[in-house]
Amino acid sequence: MGERVARRLGKSLLELGGNNAIIVDEFANLDLAVPSIVFGAVGTAGQRCTTTRRVLVHEARLAELEQRLVRAYRQVRIGDPLDAGTLMGPLVDAGAVRQFESAVAQAVASGGRLVTGGKRLDRPGFFVEPAIVVARAEWEIVRTETFAPILYLIPFRGLDEAIALQNDVAHGLSSAIFTDRLQHAERFLSAAGRTAGSPTSTSARPVPRSAGVRRREGHRRRSRVGLGRVEGLHAKADLHGQLGHGAAAGPGHQLRRVGLNGQGCPDSSA
Repeated sequence: MGERVARRLGKSLLELGGNNAIIVDEFANLDLAVPSIVFGAVGTAGQRCTTTRRVLVHEARLAELEQRLVRAYRQVRIGDPLDAGTLMGPLVDAGAVRQFESAVAQAVASGGRLVTGGKRLDRPGFFVEPAIVVARAEWEIVRTETFAPILYLIPFRGLDEAIALQNDVAHGLSSAIFTDRLQHAERFLSAAGRTAGSPTSTSARPVPRSAGVRRREGHRRRSRVGLGRVEGLHAKADLHGQLGHGAAAGPGHQLRRVGLNGQGCPDSSA
């Protein structure tokens, strides 16, 4: 197949696995972190290779983050993705729904605490309630990519531990940190480039205000990025001189700003 594409100078599009993580350290601004986590975990119903599947959260912030995510998830409107008010559409087929239910059951059987969601909805189509499970990083189901809206909350005690847990999976296409400590952001950028199976190096200029840092593999650097609209989830780009929801860098690239000001995202502070 690859040879036939090469002969006609065609382009290849690879669908790659990604058991992607976000680190929320003890200095994180949750007003910024929560909308981004919801967007990353629920957008496209968890069916993209860069979906957020694990959140590594400092143990001192776990309870607060859990409460705010639950409030946000309960506001997620599930339905026809062509409707303007919809935040999450269906899974692709019945097999995906069964896989979703099986993964939630395995996580709970392993000792996980189901915080919200995890059920199929009794309506035509392949609709489910997005799930949040407090879990441990070493469980096999947590280490396995499930192509569905399941988010694992995993507590940690120190940043080095969090980075090690983030990288200790077979697949990873994106990673992020939310912190107000520039030193933590720099440590993340220097260490997080060495993901399993994809050794890279990342260079970055100093960040003026570190709301969060995101690294994506193989993306070109752009000066202005907006997340736009995904299944009814609206977000306008933050084009100010400071960071909106963070900065992103591909291997060997300078940091670039990414914008998500939270407009249209579920309100987690109410």
